[in-house]
Amino acid sequence: MENNLIHLTIDGVAVEAVPGSTILQAASAAGINIPTLCYLKHLTPDASCRMCVVEVEGRRGLPASCTEEVREGMAVQTHTEKTAQARRFILDLLLSNHCTDCFTCPQNGACRLQDYCWEYGVEHTSYQGKRVDAPKDVSSPFFNYDPNLCIMCRKCERTCESLQCRETISIQGRGFDTKMTIPFGRRWKDSSCEGCGNCVAACPTGALTAKGAKKFRPWEVKRVRTTCPHCAVGCQYDLLVKENRIVGVDAAPGSPTNEGLLCVKGRFGSYQFVHSGDRLRHPLIKENGAFRRASWDEALDLVASRMKGIQEQYGRDSVGGFSCSRATNEDNYAFQKLMRAGLGTNNVDNCARVCHSASVHGLATTLGSGAMTNPMADITEDVDVILLVGSNPTEAHPVMGARIRRAVRRGTKLIVVDPRKIDLTEGCALHLQIKPGTNVAFANGMLNVILSEGLEDRDFIQNRTEGFEALREIVAEYTPERVGEICHIDPDGLRAAARMYAAARKAPIIYCLGVTEHSTGTEGVMALSNLAMAVGKLGRSGCGVNPLRGQNNVQGACDMGALPYQYPGYQKVTDPAVREKFEKAWGLPLSPNDGLTSTEMLALSARGERIHGLFIFGEDPMVSDPDTAHVRRALENLDFLVVDELFMTETAQLADVVLPGVSYAEKEGTFTNTERRQMRVRKAVSLEGEMRQDYDIFAEVETRLGHPCRYESAAAIYDEIASLTPSFGGLSHARLDAGEDLAWPCPAKDHPGTPILHVGKFARGLGWFYPARYRPSAELPDGDYPLMMVTGRMLYHYNTRAMTGRAEGICQVVNESYIEISSRDAAALGVAHGDRVKVSSRRGELETTARVGDKVGDGEVFMTFHFPDGNVNKVTNAVTDDIAHIPEYKVCAVRVSKLG
Repeated sequence: MENNLIHLTIDGVAVEAVPGSTILQAASAAGINIPTLCYLKHLTPDASCRMCVVEVEGRRGLPASCTEEVREGMAVQTHTEKTAQARRFILDLLLSNHCTDCFTCPQNGACRLQDYCWEYGVEHTSYQGKRVDAPKDVSSPFFNYDPNLCIMCRKCERTCESLQCRETISIQGRGFDTKMTIPFGRRWKDSSCEGCGNCVAACPTGALTAKGAKKFRPWEVKRVRTTCPHCAVGCQYDLLVKENRIVGVDAAPGSPTNEGLLCVKGRFGSYQFVHSGDRLRHPLIKENGAFRRASWDEALDLVASRMKGIQEQYGRDSVGGFSCSRATNEDNYAFQKLMRAGLGTNNVDNCARVCHSASVHGLATTLGSGAMTNPMADITEDVDVILLVGSNPTEAHPVMGARIRRAVRRGTKLIVVDPRKIDLTEGCALHLQIKPGTNVAFANGMLNVILSEGLEDRDFIQNRTEGFEALREIVAEYTPERVGEICHIDPDGLRAAARMYAAARKAPIIYCLGVTEHSTGTEGVMALSNLAMAVGKLGRSGCGVNPLRGQNNVQGACDMGALPYQYPGYQKVTDPAVREKFEKAWGLPLSPNDGLTSTEMLALSARGERIHGLFIFGEDPMVSDPDTAHVRRALENLDFLVVDELFMTETAQLADVVLPGVSYAEKEGTFTNTERRQMRVRKAVSLEGEMRQDYDIFAEVETRLGHPCRYESAAAIYDEIASLTPSFGGLSHARLDAGEDLAWPCPAKDHPGTPILHVGKFARGLGWFYPARYRPSAELPDGDYPLMMVTGRMLYHYNTRAMTGRAEGICQVVNESYIEISSRDAAALGVAHGDRVKVSSRRGELETTARVGDKVGDGEVFMTFHFPDGNVNKVTNAVTDDIAHIPEYKVCAVRVSKLG
């Protein structure tokens, strides 16, 4: 067969199809529509609805096109009188047990059953049937379930079971009493449902309908394709806009990042905040301790004059800026340019400093590029083993977490290395519940086993790396027994993990903040890099070292040069040739000196040294940074603080000037997701008020500082980025809008992008085995503070809750802080589940609610950092890593006592 394709005709049209594809798939690819009610693109066909029957020449009966494979020379008719009669019969039967009061149905006008009944002329049923008036379940905070509108297509069940891997929904009853329900007669809110709403999106009728959104008909809304503003998975979806208001979200079916799926935050917590009544809408200036409304000219003149005055008094590097990892690449580029060209300082940073700066520094040191090496699909499909270290993706990156759950179901062996029993420990091949802060010892112990048993890839080590012998000497000391003592794990478990990982054909390392947010975080990252290099699992499919970035554009903020040491594209500010290029483009001399990190700037300001003015764009360090008292002291010590924000955050309350910015739904631009993929952000709404595009704000300030600056559009900024950044040289809004799927590096306009890094050669030439040695965490438990605190995220909220805290459904699920504590520790303290407790450290104290169980080990406790009623950063430690200056959020010593 020509090109190994199968040739057939469908409705008289010549069609080519891939062998093994079905008639339905071939027709869909050719733009021929065949009706379906139960079909799900990513799952094995169910063929239960029979709406997709077709006529095949020479074939008796009417086969279901979703299961019938194409054959050479096949002739198919999709819309004949016989298929029409069959479909009418099916619709007639469905209506015999279906409520047909369409005017009261929330899906009226958006119902697949209604559409087909209209198309095939079925106005009522000819069968008596049996109407069962089953009770509705409206207990879920996110959607309602009306079994009387269910047609038993099972799409909800199959979506939940096979795509989300949750098995929340099942079939109950027989005959006319059959219905989809929650097992054991429970209500939806009492089930294992995560609230992702993927079942709602799959439902072809009004049986499952979302709550909270303004009612609309499909033809009343404008669809705007954009990128989710939460985690860095970069899910694609359509914002549904009616009368300049976002009324809902639909996942993009063809997106490679999310494959038509969303998590609860993306579907139900990504747009309500846009229209929140407490949005900042006008510039504000603080006078006599109170804010007053100001004009833009007044506010921007004040920002420029005060910053310039501070520099005249204290020196050029007495000011600094924190850029925003939730904002677009274009905004971040404009902000770092303001700091460098307008204010002449490299004191610019972003929140990667407190989450993944260890990845940026560590992987750049050992491999030459501080980014995820492989795409998400590549490391969750057709892989033998996944080594998941210090990452809880089902809560922090839920769509990625669902990918991993599906991989485990397909047979992938999952090794979880985490101090907590996270969701993914259920069904994993091995859980190493290591002591927090011992990642370097763990990785060295893995290497010890690999080298002692001859499991290393000697050719890879010899041909593509350097520094191996020095590391070999170090890891010889990390025997499984010694590492078992350090990490509090079984030495045989360590041996099993090392053998499993080394022997696998494809085995990626996936990690997150459980590795980076330590006083040895950068060494932890480099130790994992050592591990991957030793077994040759870099530069090829299904392998690599893959940090899951936290915020939606934290990768992009770093790429854009919102870092104190590097211009856009990680070009060093101390390199004369690089600096000359930017000086020529921007038209003025630039500072030759490395700048200060955000953690260094806060530490200096807290001591009243060097830093006297700060411009904070879209970050809230009063909530997000460790040791809140230290942060408050730093911000209050400043001579001048300006904040560009959406809401009056705790940080904004301390500002001298507050500038109202715009949300992702009100701007054009791009995000860079965790796999370096470029994702378009598109404007959906315009809100009342005097808010300005953030890049316009920065250009106006830069102009007032004496360096004229103006941007025509976000696309024009992206073109400027491409002109100065080799890894972005071939990127543009036009290519992205044309549907090209591009990940940097993409050096030329005809370059297809680079999904996998380090193929054939590392970015630095030879990969370097960094000689990492284990060092204990900076603060360990003692008699006064006997428990080790670990921090992290939870599924339903995102960072400081600026977005999710304004979503009613999400807040119904959980809206207050808690602390996880082991049953043994709780009993010793006289604490029961649900008791109010006080948590104290050397830096502060807070009150919260105890959750007693087995998720954490004895001697350890866990808290999230989302909730203002018990902000864990009142007690966390601001000590930082020596290399990346990242704080040690993951380990601090605390005391817990029962209240009352």
